[in-house]
Order: sequence, then C-alpha cells, then structure tokens
Amino acid sequence: MVTLKNNNQTIVIDSGEIISYQLNEYEYLHQKGSPGWGHTDTEMFPIIGPTEKAGYRVQVPKGNAIQDQHGLLRELEYSLDSEDAHSASFSKEYIAGTVIQNSKYPERSKVGRLIWPFSFRFEKRVVLLKDCLEITFVISGDKDMPYMLGYHPAFKLRSASAGVVSDDTSYSLDEVMAAGNIALHVPEKESIILKDERELQIMSSGFGHFMLWSPVSNMICIEPITFYPYAVEQPFLHEGFKHLNQPEAEFKLRIIPKG
Repeated sequence: MVTLKNNNQTIVIDSGEIISYQLNEYEYLHQKGSPGWGHTDTEMFPIIGPTEKAGYRVQVPKGNAIQDQHGLLRELEYSLDSEDAHSASFSKEYIAGTVIQNSKYPERSKVGRLIWPFSFRFEKRVVLLKDCLEITFVISGDKDMPYMLGYHPAFKLRSASAGVVSDDTSYSLDEVMAAGNIALHVPEKESIILKDERELQIMSSGFGHFMLWSPVSNMICIEPITFYPYAVEQPFLHEGFKHLNQPEAEFKLRIIPKG
C-alpha cells in the first residue's frame, strides 16, 4: 500500500490501483464495496472492448491473439519500481506468447487462457502535484506492436443532478446510464468536467476520446480511450489499433479538483 501526500491532497495506491484521492479529506473516487463496480481504477490494454462475438480472437499481424474484454493487462500484477513523498511508479511486463489464466473463466467467460504475440512493458507513473493528480502511462515493446489503451477510473457521485460537460456539450447521468454496457462515446475530446457536489476536470493527452459508463447513480466512470470499440463489429476490432512505431508511447491524464 502506497500513500502520497501534497498540499492537503492524499492518494492511496493498492498494488498499482489508485483506491483513494482526497482533497481536504473529501473523497473523489468510487470506493470498493459501494454499489456499482468492484474496482476504483484499471487499465484497458492491449485492446478495448468485448471479444466474445469474435470467438475471443483479435486480428493481429502475427501469431494468435486470444483476448477477453479490455485485454489481458489486468490479469498481470504491478511491481512497485520507485516511490517518494509525492510520486510512485509501477510496471507490468509481458513476454510474447506467455499463456495467462483468465480470472473471468468459467463464470463470466468461455475462454480460460489468454495470449498475445508481442512483448511489452507497461508503466504507470503517479504524481501528486500541488493542485492535481497526474497519471502517465508509458508503453514500450516489440516494434510495430498493435495496441489500444484505455484508462478506467471511477468517480464517486453525491448529487442527483450529476453529469459531465465537454466544451459546449453536456451529458446527464441518466443519459450515461441509458447507454448501458456499450458506454457513451465522447469523441475527439481531451478535456471533460464532472459536475457534481464539487467539480473535477479530467484532462488527457494522447488518448483522443472519452467514453462514459455507469450502472448506478452513485458513481461514474470517465474513461480516456484511444479508440471507441463499439464503433465496429467485434471481428473488426483491429481497425482501432495504434502501432508502437517508436521506442515508447506516452499517455497522460490529470484529475484536477475545481472546488
């Protein structure tokens, strides 16, 4: 368990998962055990979206890619690489072709083993700045590896009129909940504001889009994504891939309390 503090802000990180972000003891993140979702944050990599209708297979340039919803990264454990008063860095590594047990099988999935034909290293760097929380993801690995990236944080809601705004477009919580499991797409945006009892601004860099998801009225997930997976049929999910054509790819997110 890692606890970081800076300027009346506190975050708690459990095995790489940010489970609390408080300013002056006001909690902004959804808490495990509350209705809605059993996590506080997670990452979607190397794919985003479901694969069941494609037989859990995703088209890639080489080898077999057997992936369940949102990819196999979440099945790997983070290692703590560094820590100081205001920051911590975590990583996961995968060697091409390594078979990974699928924790969803057999209750929530028909496939017991996952595999990806590329090696990669995935870093999650968490920094508590003087006025916000900054999270950076750094991806390195095999040249030209296809991938998608999504970050999946959940925020606690207290107001019945909660919603989000991006530029001149607003989305009510009712609209988000009505979208169901396909989530609500917020295309070509890198900044979004959560309107609740207190406001939060979520600013991303490198992702390009957001999607919004909530099964209950007490939480909402505001997810920066590189590709909205429900824009295509599952057998064509590969159309949303980026490619690792440089030594590292970096993506950044800031969560900024606005009062």
